[in-house]
Amino acid sequence: MSYLFFAAVTLATFLVMEGVTWCTHKFVMHGFLWYLHEDHHQPKYQGIFEKNDAFFVIFALPSILLFYFGLEPVLNFKFFIGLGILFYGIAYFLIHDVLIHQRFKWFNNIKSPYLLGLRKGHKVHHKHLGKEDGECFGMLYVPIRYFREAKR
Repeated sequence: MSYLFFAAVTLATFLVMEGVTWCTHKFVMHGFLWYLHEDHHQPKYQGIFEKNDAFFVIFALPSILLFYFGLEPVLNFKFFIGLGILFYGIAYFLIHDVLIHQRFKWFNNIKSPYLLGLRKGHKVHHKHLGKEDGECFGMLYVPIRYFREAKR
C-alpha cells in the first residue's frame, strides 16, 4: 500500500474522532460514566488529577492495540488508524487541557478567533454543573455562533 493511502487513513481517522468524541462525551461521559466525568464540571477543582483523566487511558487503549496489531505480520492500515487516534489525543490534550482549561500555562495570549470560539463553546458546556442539559460536546468544532462571537 502507498504512503498516500496511509496518510489518508490517518487523516480520516483524525477527522472521524471528532464525531466519536462528541458521541462519547454526550452519551458516555454525561451518561453511565458520569461518576468519572463529574469532577471535571465542578468549579475550582483542587488537585493535579481529576477522575475525568481516566478517559485519557480509556481512549489510549484502542490506539495502543491498533499500533500492536498494525505491525503484524507487516505494517498495515490498523497502525495508521491508531496513529490518527493518537494525533487526535494530542490535539485534545493541547486544546482541552492546555488552551481551554489552562492546566498548563503554555498559551496565555491567544488571539485566534477559531481558538477563542472553541474556548467560548467549552465555557458554555461547563455552565451546566450536572450531566443534563449539556451543549457543545465536541472539541474541534462548536456551533458557528461561538466563532462569530470570538471575531467581535
